[in-house]
Amino acid sequence: DDTSPEAHRIMIEGYRKMAPHEKMEQVNALTRNVREMALARIRREHPDCSEREMKLRLASLWLDRETMIKVFDWDPEEEGY
Repeated sequence: DDTSPEAHRIMIEGYRKMAPHEKMEQVNALTRNVREMALARIRREHPDCSEREMKLRLASLWLDRETMIKVFDWDPEEEGY
């Protein structure tokens, strides 16, 4: 743990005081950040991939292999993540 117990307590108190819509805004912001970091990695590792391929690689990080094959005809184990 890199967070002190006092800092953790203050953080939890802050979350408890948030309205539900504020919590959802936080979750949405974190999700966008994770997505952007994943896209940055994909661009770095596959600089010449098409927009479609980039989206498929991103989707394969969230969807299981069977769904990727069935819905998109993309096998992440063969094509990569």
